Amino acid sequence: MKKLTLCITAIGLFLLANPMQMNAATLEPVPVAADSTAIAVNSLILRLDEIALIEKAALRPAERRALRKEVRSINKQLKAANSGGVYISVGALLIVIILLILLL
Repeated sequence: MKKLTLCITAIGLFLLANPMQMNAATLEPVPVAADSTAIAVNSLILRLDEIALIEKAALRPAERRALRKEVRSINKQLKAANSGGVYISVGALLIVIILLILLL
C-alpha cells in the first residue's frame, strides 16, 4: 500500500512539474475584451479622482457630508468588485493533495 501511495505521489509530482513555459512561446495571445465590471471599476476610480480634485473648503457642510458618503459607497463598491475569488498557492495545493492521498 505504501509503494502504491508513493508511486501515485511521484506521478502526480511529475505531472505538476511539467514545464508549461515551453508551450507559452507557441501560443498566440488572445485579445481580451473589456467586460462591464472593468468599465464600471474604471468609472468609479475616475469619480474618486474628480472628488479628490474638488476644493472642499469652499463647500458647505452638507455638501461635504454628501461627498464623504459618496466616497464611502464608492469604496464599498470597489471592494465588492475586487473580492472575486479564492486563490490557493501551488505549495498549498500540493500539501492538500498529498494529505488526501495519505488519508484516503
